[in-house]
Amino acid sequence: MAEVALYDTTLRDGTQREGLTLSLGDKLRLCERLDRLGVAFIEGGWPGSNPKDAEFFARAKSLRLRHAELTAFGATRRAETRCDDDPSLRALLDAETRVCTIFGKSSLLHVESVLRTTADENLRMIEESVAFLRQAGRRVIYDAEHFFDGFRADPKYALQTLRAAERGGAEALVLCDTNGGSLPWQIQFAIGEVRAVVSTALGIHAHDDSGCAVANSLTAVRAGARHVQGTLNGWGERCGNANLCVIAPDLELKLGLSCLPKGALGELTELAHFASEIANLAPDEHMPYVGRSAFAHKGGVHVAAMRRHVDAYQHVDPARVGNRMRVVLSELGGRGTVLAKAEEHGVHINDEAAAPLLDALKQREAGGAAFEAAEASTALYLRRNASGYRAPFRLIDYRVTTDRAEGGACTSRAALTLFVGGRIVHTAAEGNGPVSALDAALRRALESTFPEVARIQLVDYKVRILDGRDGTSATTRVLVDSSDGARQWSTMGASANILEASWQALADSIEFGLGVEAQEKAS
Repeated sequence: MAEVALYDTTLRDGTQREGLTLSLGDKLRLCERLDRLGVAFIEGGWPGSNPKDAEFFARAKSLRLRHAELTAFGATRRAETRCDDDPSLRALLDAETRVCTIFGKSSLLHVESVLRTTADENLRMIEESVAFLRQAGRRVIYDAEHFFDGFRADPKYALQTLRAAERGGAEALVLCDTNGGSLPWQIQFAIGEVRAVVSTALGIHAHDDSGCAVANSLTAVRAGARHVQGTLNGWGERCGNANLCVIAPDLELKLGLSCLPKGALGELTELAHFASEIANLAPDEHMPYVGRSAFAHKGGVHVAAMRRHVDAYQHVDPARVGNRMRVVLSELGGRGTVLAKAEEHGVHINDEAAAPLLDALKQREAGGAAFEAAEASTALYLRRNASGYRAPFRLIDYRVTTDRAEGGACTSRAALTLFVGGRIVHTAAEGNGPVSALDAALRRALESTFPEVARIQLVDYKVRILDGRDGTSATTRVLVDSSDGARQWSTMGASANILEASWQALADSIEFGLGVEAQEKAS
């Protein structure tokens, strides 16, 4: 059994993040994936608040969860209302989960100004609501909303609310930093006072408005809490919730406390990206542990040290959380960076060749190139400067024209001359823009020699003006993302001529893709 129970509230509290929406199907898929990770509790939603959450619990009955307890979320009964007549409590029972989580007020400010009831009635609401659910055969987790704010304002009353939930039969008392404004030493002091008056297991639910949600959660664990609530990727209202993708490895790798099944931590990076994909959000590449840049090394001194000892600039082995170490090739690197990057891509470059390669790279970056943003262009740069590499094609020249008809319609035409397969090939094609025409002409020139080019598709095209003060003569950087359906890669080009920058990125994209296809055939 885990020493710390992780309680995931991504499907409820996480969806309160601005701009994030999960469909019913999304929630069901993510629920199954969270269960596979091995969290102890998955909060599915608030069945009394909206039809989608009610339907989720109806559909979730068919899920075969192996690790997690699915929980339904709700509130204590309304003031001056019987529990039997309270719609929120009835909805919790209708959800038919074995565990229910209800929140109540710990702060007199909220009792008197928001609920507009009395301090004594609020205590009755808490105790009676917990007892009602317990009598119906449910396990109950009690979320003490605004606990730390309420404790600082009136510690005696805040503690009374916890004792009321304990008398009702709650199995865990979760102390909530709902406004996210508490600091770690305030958390530690408050939990010390709580432990002196209650014997029920304690939990923590932290928000990140002061940037301390993870620190506050870990502080609570060190102070005795053994139930931690949070969300994947730290999603949540305002600045978000405590990030379970950081808390889980911190607990296991730093504090030595188990919170997931053995080996499950290695799935964390994949899960974080899976969740972002479902939510249609770009992953945070700089997130600790699971971000793409979490173990990326760019500085030359760092990379040189890492080549001598892998732990020189890494606090944990990235494989333990399912991530990997990367070397970023840039003007800030040194000779060791070039050698390390070449090793990463399976390219043999001797020590003597590394220095001039680095000098040439720095010159290109000074001219606007950005190798760190385009891994495929980086790989090609190294391959082209290694012995034995033969490019699948070579540009001789191109010509692009655009005509605008009287009605406003534009047509672009591109004419290309390439050296392909030992012969010179001339092609021409039209497109709805000059880049589209270049792409079509390039594919037409290659299709007879490399029919697999049809599988390579452009999926994103970004243009950045590097110094707008130069006006229309400014250097333009183009980034292209491409895919063959199984994998995706990025290439770039930079030039004062936007067409030339586009051609560089486009040609790199096709050349890299054809190399991937060739490797697949060889294996």
